[in-house]
Amino acid sequence: MAVPSSPAPRRRRLSRTGALVLVATAVVFAAGPAVAGPEGGGEEGGGPKPTVVLVHGAFADASGWNDVVERLQHRGYPVVAPPNPLRGVGNDSTYVASVLESIEGPIVLAGHSYGGAVISQAAAGNPDVKALVYISAFMPDVGESPAGLSGKFPGSELQPALRPVPYTDAHGSGSDLYIKNDKFHAVFAADLPEEQTRVMAVEQRPVAAAGFAEEATAAAWKTIPSWFVVAKNDKAIAPDLERFEARRAGSRTVEVDSSHVAMMSHPDLVTRIIQDAARAEAGA
Repeated sequence: MAVPSSPAPRRRRLSRTGALVLVATAVVFAAGPAVAGPEGGGEEGGGPKPTVVLVHGAFADASGWNDVVERLQHRGYPVVAPPNPLRGVGNDSTYVASVLESIEGPIVLAGHSYGGAVISQAAAGNPDVKALVYISAFMPDVGESPAGLSGKFPGSELQPALRPVPYTDAHGSGSDLYIKNDKFHAVFAADLPEEQTRVMAVEQRPVAAAGFAEEATAAAWKTIPSWFVVAKNDKAIAPDLERFEARRAGSRTVEVDSSHVAMMSHPDLVTRIIQDAARAEAGA
């Protein structure tokens, strides 16, 4: 939108006080602005910021990242939050990999829940992906599946809360997995208001049962630095599984008193971890 020009100001003589104010202002701007987020950390310097790509998991959509997106945008980060098809690790990682190919410059790639399995495979072989961030996520090795990892440690209440629903599409038929509406709050998002989770339960996006059992064929966390947010009160993925995955990958790890949806109940912390990953990438 064009900005209307203002009439040229009349010249006037500066007082001694006005001159001193201008000099002081010039010194401040010459030194550069000190930008800090709510957590108190300054922004990384030099060059454009990496693009942050946020991949949601099962039973959800990209709106679960809303609060994190707003915070990252406020800090000047380009953000992309693509839809995760939720049809299977191979299919979904191929789709996300194609999204990554469309982005120029360095990328920080974050995944929540099942989205962690997707980013682990999608990032493989892409030199622009400089950091991986896992939020209460699956982080499979080659030959492992989210379904198989789910039974590795006790603590998850997801399996008995699932409701399989048969579907048919142009490619065939199968079963979609939903969380039962009356279990959604307790299993998925116990630290969010119940009125909010009632809506989330109705709008949840299912994951294909066969896709959830699909084994990973790549594990990018073996070569790309990773960060991990462990949700200590997670009932969808056992916290001990999250700790195991993070230790195995050598991830920089933070634990938080959170349900499965840490990016919704603790967006400041999750934003800070993503920003830490971005700063480390810039430093490297």
